[in-house]
Amino acid sequence: MAKMEVKTSLLDNMIGVGDMVLLEPLAEESFINNLQKRFDHGEIYTYIGSVVISVNPYRPLPIYSPEKVEEYRNRNFYELRPHIFALSDEAYRSLRDQDKDQCILITGESGAGKTEASKLVMSYVAAVCGKGAEVNQVKEQLLQSNPVLEAFGNAKTVRNDNSSRFGKYMDIEFDFKGDPLGGVISNYLLEKSRVVKQPRGERNFHIFYQILSGGSEEMLQQLKLERDFSRYNYLSLDSAKVNGVDDAANFRTVRNAMQIVGFMDHETQSVFEVVAAVLKLGNIEFKPESRVNGLDESKIKDKNELKEICELTGIDQSVLERAFSFRTVEAKQEKVSTTLNVAQAYYARDALAKNLYSRLFSWLVTRINESIKAQTKVRKKVMGVLDIYGFEIFEDNSFEQFIINYCNEKLQQIFIELTLKEEQEEYIREDIEWTHIEYFNNAIICDLIENNQNGILAMLDEECLRPGVVTDDTFLEKLNQVCATHQHFESRMSKCSRFLNDTSLPHSCFRIQHYAGKVMYQVEGFVDKNNDLLYRDLSQAMWKASHPLIKSLFPEGNPAKINLKRPLTAGSQFKSSVATLMRNLQTKNPNYIRCIKPNDKKAAHVFTEALVCHQVRYLGLLENVRVRRAGYAFRQPYEPCLERYKMLCKQTWPHWRGPARAGVEVLFNDLEIPEEEYSFGRSKIFIRNPRTLFKLEDLRKQRLEDLATLIQKIYRGWKRRTEFLLMKKSQVVIAAWFRRYAQQKRYQQAKSSAIVVQSYIRGWKARKLLRELKHQKRCREAVTTIAAYWHGAQARRELRHLKEAARNKLAIAVIWACWLGFKARRELKRLKEEARRKHAVAVIWAYWLGLKVRREYRKFFRANAGRKIYEFILQKIMQKYFLEMKNKTPSLSPIDKNWPARPYLFLDSTHKELRRIFHLWRCKKYRDGFTDQKKAVYEEKLEASELFKDKKALYPASVGQPFQGAYLEISKNPKYKKLKDAMEEKVIIAEVVNKINRANGKCTARIFLLTKNHVLLADQKSGHIKSELPLEDVTKVSMSSQNDGFFAVHLKEGSGAAGKGDFLFRSDHLIEMATKLYRTTLSQTNQKLSIEISDEFLVQFRQDKVCVKFVRGNQKNGNVPTCKRKNNRLLEVAVP
Repeated sequence: MAKMEVKTSLLDNMIGVGDMVLLEPLAEESFINNLQKRFDHGEIYTYIGSVVISVNPYRPLPIYSPEKVEEYRNRNFYELRPHIFALSDEAYRSLRDQDKDQCILITGESGAGKTEASKLVMSYVAAVCGKGAEVNQVKEQLLQSNPVLEAFGNAKTVRNDNSSRFGKYMDIEFDFKGDPLGGVISNYLLEKSRVVKQPRGERNFHIFYQILSGGSEEMLQQLKLERDFSRYNYLSLDSAKVNGVDDAANFRTVRNAMQIVGFMDHETQSVFEVVAAVLKLGNIEFKPESRVNGLDESKIKDKNELKEICELTGIDQSVLERAFSFRTVEAKQEKVSTTLNVAQAYYARDALAKNLYSRLFSWLVTRINESIKAQTKVRKKVMGVLDIYGFEIFEDNSFEQFIINYCNEKLQQIFIELTLKEEQEEYIREDIEWTHIEYFNNAIICDLIENNQNGILAMLDEECLRPGVVTDDTFLEKLNQVCATHQHFESRMSKCSRFLNDTSLPHSCFRIQHYAGKVMYQVEGFVDKNNDLLYRDLSQAMWKASHPLIKSLFPEGNPAKINLKRPLTAGSQFKSSVATLMRNLQTKNPNYIRCIKPNDKKAAHVFTEALVCHQVRYLGLLENVRVRRAGYAFRQPYEPCLERYKMLCKQTWPHWRGPARAGVEVLFNDLEIPEEEYSFGRSKIFIRNPRTLFKLEDLRKQRLEDLATLIQKIYRGWKRRTEFLLMKKSQVVIAAWFRRYAQQKRYQQAKSSAIVVQSYIRGWKARKLLRELKHQKRCREAVTTIAAYWHGAQARRELRHLKEAARNKLAIAVIWACWLGFKARRELKRLKEEARRKHAVAVIWAYWLGLKVRREYRKFFRANAGRKIYEFILQKIMQKYFLEMKNKTPSLSPIDKNWPARPYLFLDSTHKELRRIFHLWRCKKYRDGFTDQKKAVYEEKLEASELFKDKKALYPASVGQPFQGAYLEISKNPKYKKLKDAMEEKVIIAEVVNKINRANGKCTARIFLLTKNHVLLADQKSGHIKSELPLEDVTKVSMSSQNDGFFAVHLKEGSGAAGKGDFLFRSDHLIEMATKLYRTTLSQTNQKLSIEISDEFLVQFRQDKVCVKFVRGNQKNGNVPTCKRKNNRLLEVAVP
């Protein structure tokens, strides 16, 4: 029976409705109820077509594990339950396989989970893309950029403990394989006003609290900070501690993340110094003073804080003090210096703190971009992730909310445009008739804000640049003049509100009807926040700092580059940034995540309908559903549609042989679904009404129950028949075994009877044969006894004859010996007489010759007297020299360096040659006295000299030590009996060595045994063999040049002995062990063993290459070298 492949779908086991497009009826109440129902069951994700709605659960859920990542990997978007991983996978696969640049837009109000959603998207993409050292490094840097930006750009608010106070857009760049190459981060509108003032119940940016909580005492002393939060005016005390947040641990995480991203130590220190300077700026206070001319000026109360700030930043104290007290205004060639009163001084202080922190944050983003940017210049694919503030409606809405809501208007505009465009393109692609969709176009609201001629931002910039007295009230008057007739603008003076009985609109406010609802803005602070003015004196003071980072943050302070042109306003800068962002998003395929906050208490399992309804309205979710449902509510490719519903028609069940579209047509015709309820596209079936889809699902559910019943019936029949056949087979087997047992029993009885009969017959025959053999044996014994007596008598007779003959021969020998002795004595006497006569003749002849010589000598004496005397004296001197040398000859030891002094100068060459000859002779005599054993010892010493002399510092100490080899009496020690029995070869060397543990560098005692073919390592206590290394697997021995006993035995890669890697030992007889191992390997394999002497060498420990490094160091335990594993790649040996 063919196995059916089970496929899942979004519609299986659905809680509520997984896709809001299928919601019936579509209304705000049913929309909220469906979200709440899914939220109560832990389903926090819901679709609107390809848009993901994410409801913050405020608790950890087990839906982000690596198993979940693999579950959603390479799956169809609607194949599984709604999940953020499904959208991430769809975007990544479109980028990788279809070469389409992607962007993921994450929106929602503060506390809705936007930051966590962006982290989940990035972590999923990092998990499913390629592997490798470089790819993993890029992924790690991209992920670790988040903790850094969160520390400097996030803060605790009343709505969220980790609220992003800036907008972030990250472009992740991929190569053609889909592996990440790098990224680029853009930031938008950091809420820098939070640096100097925080609303009640909120905190400043995280980094201030993290430094004070997690910094060491030494670090705080360097930064001139104290751990007490109450010491700093810029830190709110009512919310300094947040439940569940460990600022000290987060600070360690931030420092580690900065190191991973690529910040150098001095850069990190510079950043913390700037943060400390900002924190201490808030402690500077001013007091009023009156000048002679009657003008008010300000003075710093306590200059200690100013002094510490100047020490941190490297600014001259007098320069910074003057910048806080005076303001210089330049106009063409004129300079006017005016004093600052106390209010202006506080404004200057706060402006400097805000600008310093804001520019530091921008520098951080730029520095992170330098580290994570793609290093290659090949064509890249891009996935953008936009994590930006959602629509904000507070009790008091100011310039920041106005800018944020403007950005959300632009995002809503592009969302509607791209959604409609996507719908239209799909209809055209599938050849479905396109029907015009009515929807609210918020372009009129965007134009109200951004129009270059009469837009609100243009009016605000014009008012900021206008000479004369400029206040927030004059700006509101200008708005009333220009925008009074606009249908989405309201104020006390506008035409749209003249006939409204709305007393909630104060005089200093205006109201804009956004796509998400009406928002009232207070104009107080609009002009100042848009100007974002920093006095030029402060910029120039910052530029004069010796601190390189601070100096780089204020390039406009350079006197050589003074620009009298007014800088761009904050509104203009943000408008330009939003325009750039919109152009960037329009070039990419969009993917949307709409985040919703279920309650204001940040509590789990709490769903506040009013709050969610408010967010659904301003996110435009119902509008989105209506746009998606304006044509067809559901569409699905033919193949999965036929696979899901084929059991509803007999013609398509169980297998359809034709094209999938034809099968779907047959299926829908058989089910009699009205033709106006569906349309056939090129590759998809389009269903107009969700009721039709739910009807199909109900029919499928009923059909599945029928099929399940049928399968159960067939299975039960098969099970009973299988049981019957098994019982029948068992009965046949039992009967066969019984018949076999009965026959075996009868056979055994017959066999035992035959054996008994045979045994009786064999016994009778054996006894008969025994009697015959005994009779024959007695006959043979009688014959033998008679023969023995006869031979004895004959032998005794012969012995008597031999003894008589021997006595006769002895007498003859004695007589003959006496005769021979007499003859010898007589001959000896004769020879002695003859010798005496010959000696007398010789003496006489010698005297005669001497006489003749003397006569001849007298004749020639005068002619050769000098030469003869010289030769005679020389001969006597030589004779005396040699006789003295005979008495002064040194010992026969070859190492004896003594030699008698030279008596005469002319004997110098003779004296040296004689010394050389004598040394060669005594060396030969010494060698001749060697036994074979001693000769082998000296050959080993000679080999050790060639290997280690002038190379190993340990060698000179080993010269005088004899090579014993067997330092352990294995044969005599009963403890090693098992070890002795296990060895079949002769032991060349046996010694206790210290084996170095590969993991931590600690020593373990082992017995080192060297035989002709193997190296054995055994336990010192039990004698049990731990390792057996064939000599042909030993490739090299490595050691240092220093005075230690460490050596490494390298094994052949791939051999059976090299499973755990090379061995590292320490021995007190290193020279002897290395020499014997070298000679034994050479004799057995005819190959010279490589001896490497270096203070750094590599060993193979399992799969890792580890560097063994020898360094000089003071030892705690005397002069014993110590070994320590530093990390995965380094093992350090400290040598005294």
